[in-house]
Amino acid sequence: ISFSAIASYQQCPLRYFFKYVEGLPEETVSASLVLGSGIHSAAEYHFNQLMVGNPTPDHDTLLAVFWDAWQTRAEEAEIQFNKTEDVNAIGKAADRILTEFRRSDFAKPTGQIIGVEEQLRGELVPGVPDLLARVDLIVQIDDTVTSTDLKTARSRWSASQAEDAGQQLLLYGELVRHLAAGKVVKLEFAVITKAAKPVAERWPVVADRQRVDRTKKVIERVWRSIEGGNFYPSPSAMNCGSCPYRAPCRDWKG
Repeated sequence: ISFSAIASYQQCPLRYFFKYVEGLPEETVSASLVLGSGIHSAAEYHFNQLMVGNPTPDHDTLLAVFWDAWQTRAEEAEIQFNKTEDVNAIGKAADRILTEFRRSDFAKPTGQIIGVEEQLRGELVPGVPDLLARVDLIVQIDDTVTSTDLKTARSRWSASQAEDAGQQLLLYGELVRHLAAGKVVKLEFAVITKAAKPVAERWPVVADRQRVDRTKKVIERVWRSIEGGNFYPSPSAMNCGSCPYRAPCRDWKG
C-alpha cells in the first residue's frame, strides 16, 4: 500500500474506495495537480541525466518534458482549471518554476546520485501490507545518504508545515535505511513555490524514534479501518470541488 493511498483514506474514505477498491477512473484532475506532477517529471529527467553523467539539461528541454507529461495526463482525464487559470497561465508558471529549480542548489547535488524516483518496498508494520514508496532523489556523500522529496506549493512553507508533512518522509526513511545499511540517513523536503516569484527552499525532517513509531501506529489504524470496510464520504469545501468522483459520490447509497 502506498502512502498516497493512506493519505487518500484519511482525506475521504469513500474517495479511497472508488479509486483503490472499485478502481474507477478519474474523470477529472485539477490543473494545479498536473502542474506539480509535470514539474516532477522534468526534475526526474534532470536528475537522471546527471546520474548517468550527461550534461545538465537546458531550460527548453525541461519545458518539453513538462509539456509531454501534461499531454499524457490530459489524455487520461479532463484537466480542470480554476477561475484564474488557463493553459497559457500554466505554461508561464512552469517556466518560472523550472527557472528557479535550475538555479537552486537542489538541482546541483553534491555527492553521488544513487536513486531517482527510486521505488522501495518493505514491511514496516506487522500485519499491514508492505509500504510501497517512490523516493524522488537519493544522494550519497561519504557515509551519509540523503532522501529528498520534491514539493510544489502555493506559498513558502514554515517549519511547522514541514513537520506536519513529515509522516511520508519518516516512513520512506525507514525503507531507505534498509537500502543504505550502516549509513547515516537524512530526510528533507525541497519545496518550490508556484508564486509570481518562485522560491526554492530545503526543509529537514528529524526522524526521532517517537515520531516514527507514532506514524506507524497511524498507518496501522488506518489499515485496520480499510480492512474493516469502513468507507463513507467526508464532505469538504476544500476537497470536494476538485474530486474526480463527485458523480459516483452523489449516487452512493451507503
